[in-house]
Amino acid sequence: MNGAPATRYVAEEEINLRTVTCPPPNPFLDTAKVSENHEKNSLEFEYIEHERINNGGSFELVPLSEEDDNEAEVFDNDKHRSSASTAPFSEDDYHTSGTMLPKSVYQYIYPPNVPRTVQLFHPENIAVPACYLLVGLLQGLSGPFCNVYPLDLNASEAQQATISSLKSLPSTFKLAFGFLSDNIPLAGYRRKSYMLIGWAVTSLSMCLLLLFSDLSMEAVELSQEENGEANNDRYLPVATDAIIGAPPSIPFLSFTLLMFGTGFWFADVMGDSIVAEKAKLEPESSRGQLQSTCYACRFFGLMVAAPFSTVIYSSYGPKAVVVLMAGLPALIVPLVYMLKETKNLQIASTKEQCSEIWSTVCSRAVWQPLGFVYLYNVLQVGNAAWKQFLKTVLGFTANQLNSLLIAAYVLLWVGIMAYKKFFITWSWRSVYISTTLLNGVLSALQVLLIKGITFGLSPFLFALGDDCFADFIGGIQFLPTTIMMVHLCPSGSEGASYAMFTTMSNSASTLSDAISTLLLGIWDVSKEAMESGDLQGMINLTVLTTLLQISGVLFVGLLPRTKEDLASLHADPLSGSKIGGFIFLFVTFLSVLYALVVGVLNIIKPGWAGES
Repeated sequence: MNGAPATRYVAEEEINLRTVTCPPPNPFLDTAKVSENHEKNSLEFEYIEHERINNGGSFELVPLSEEDDNEAEVFDNDKHRSSASTAPFSEDDYHTSGTMLPKSVYQYIYPPNVPRTVQLFHPENIAVPACYLLVGLLQGLSGPFCNVYPLDLNASEAQQATISSLKSLPSTFKLAFGFLSDNIPLAGYRRKSYMLIGWAVTSLSMCLLLLFSDLSMEAVELSQEENGEANNDRYLPVATDAIIGAPPSIPFLSFTLLMFGTGFWFADVMGDSIVAEKAKLEPESSRGQLQSTCYACRFFGLMVAAPFSTVIYSSYGPKAVVVLMAGLPALIVPLVYMLKETKNLQIASTKEQCSEIWSTVCSRAVWQPLGFVYLYNVLQVGNAAWKQFLKTVLGFTANQLNSLLIAAYVLLWVGIMAYKKFFITWSWRSVYISTTLLNGVLSALQVLLIKGITFGLSPFLFALGDDCFADFIGGIQFLPTTIMMVHLCPSGSEGASYAMFTTMSNSASTLSDAISTLLLGIWDVSKEAMESGDLQGMINLTVLTTLLQISGVLFVGLLPRTKEDLASLHADPLSGSKIGGFIFLFVTFLSVLYALVVGVLNIIKPGWAGES
């Protein structure tokens, strides 16, 4: 075990008993079912229960000899025996012999107070943070590519909307992906096989784009010259649709990006499901660290890949970006192969899982806090005319706008790390109240920028600070809700339930974007008004959106203060409500339907929303 001798523990009253504090049982989980699931999934608690003390739970442990360090014997109160991987180390037992790492670094990577199955950087678990890192890298690489390359192909605004919709359309099926993996194991595995398929499809889609089209800028320019007279200097995809070596047609590019999105979201759901399972094994003292580490990996990948993609595209063209998008998913395959997951588990019937999910969403511990998340996200209405103001009035160049985006990604990652390091012990209400009020102050500063008051700073630096700190705050707010969601998932249905919770949260952000677009019609914030110097509409719109964003704090009473409050809600026998569960599911499926309809309309009727 990494060069350190294994320590085995077994209950034995006669000699040198040591007492190790154990977290109280999780009231969200059916104890019998959890015990059964842990035994099935080899996600055993890595400490040995000898006797539960009435005062809140402590276990009496004693080290035995080090022979046969492959397994420890675990005895529960009924003296039933099962296998566990390794016992946790105390400070006295924990050391780093056989490694090149300092003890502090080693213990940071492999925390001694958590089970091995939650220590993400062991070979059998490394695929989990690698999956999150890959999600961030591919998001960062694909974003600039999908925004810029269609323009180089002279795609119309309607075609651009179609491409964007096809790439994101599979995200509306996250619930179906999770439900599939919960109910139909593939080759005996519920997550591992599907994750491999997801990343394989992602890589294959970009390989097809590389094989059947010429992604060099020279090919695009040549095709534009050949077709320029026929379509007013606009690239005609039909002329080169079937020619290998020509630039990709818009339909073929759209198809490959649809494949890319399908594989990407499929693998992402599997990663979330694994984390939802493992997070339940975290000790109370480190609760939330697992998810914060995974999302830190994800946003680090996004932070690095977005500017890297822009530089590569500008220097080497789109082909280099697509090569990376094809190659990176292939690199994770060996790690997924090493991922430890028990085969051939006994799966509850679909009817039983649906019944369990229904019972979960009827609980006040689910619909009340997630109701807050939905309302809060809906009210985070942005100023949809802000980018136009930066370009038209302040004269920001494309490079400056890209710099704002890159800096926002950096501060988003810093926000995630700040929560992991400093705010993870704060109550959820305190986090939301303080960050919402601070965000309101920063949003109000936009009014000063519109009026030209920048306190001696250049408009770019002033806007940079405003936009970036808003993303920093968003990073801090991101983790509390995801930590809350994962502990609401019923055992055995983590894939479908976590996908359902995140779908509801994301759909609120989609609705918020739609509201921000509708608000553009209240005052004149057109490009012409800005060019004429009439900025009163911009000031009014900024004040309105700032007030809407701050108003989300009015609903913070729906949010439990801590995980303990959340557990109390769930334990309350009177907390169930079929009406609350029905409203929750209605909003969730209506949101999925809305996203699906918009995506399909963008595909079958380009320009329906007014694009040219």
